[in-house]
Amino acid sequence: MSDLFELSISRVFKASPETVWKAFTQHGTEWFTPRPWTTPQVDYDLQPGGRADIVMQSPEGERHEYRGVVLEVIPERRIVTTGAMTEGWIPQPGEMNFVRIDTFEPEGDGTRYTARARHWDDKAMQTHAEMGFEPGWGAAADQLGEVAERLAAQEATS
Repeated sequence: MSDLFELSISRVFKASPETVWKAFTQHGTEWFTPRPWTTPQVDYDLQPGGRADIVMQSPEGERHEYRGVVLEVIPERRIVTTGAMTEGWIPQPGEMNFVRIDTFEPEGDGTRYTARARHWDDKAMQTHAEMGFEPGWGAAADQLGEVAERLAAQEATS
């Protein structure tokens, strides 16, 4: 935690940044929500001002819709989103708004994936931490790694 009111997780995957990017941007329904929850919908328009919409669902059918906007895209290296606004720069209320920064950096023969959540203030950051940021985002990152490494194995055999 820092003056940026930031929470983060980081993992190293045995896949190239390009493959991890592909897993992140094209296979979100397979990894985004920690199991046993599912992610029936992930809809990114990967350009500044584009949509970053996700639907998460509990095993009992409870649905949480996240509508956000893409702030920055550096293909295969970085994507920045927020739920503080929706597509078209429309502000939306919420106590759990933050800026999400996902990075994909080459490391050895693989990729260091880091996900950061930057909050507006300490209270919001602490609330997010107490909601289970570390185990939740960590589980999702592990699932992203599983997808990326599966894709890398498929690429190696084709």
